[in-house]
Amino acid sequence: MSNKKIGRPIATNPKNIRLDIRITKEELAILDSYCERKKVKRPQGLRDGIQALKNL
Repeated sequence: MSNKKIGRPIATNPKNIRLDIRITKEELAILDSYCERKKVKRPQGLRDGIQALKNL
């Protein structure tokens, strides 16, 4: 029997921090519009926005 673990490989940069926020309907509409155009889900849309802040 092998000692190799079964399951998903360990991520190099795990997304293990949970962030809960409150936003307005207008902000949600902006996020949803972005996600629809880029064909991404909301969490990825938020990550894209955070990465955009790095370039300011």
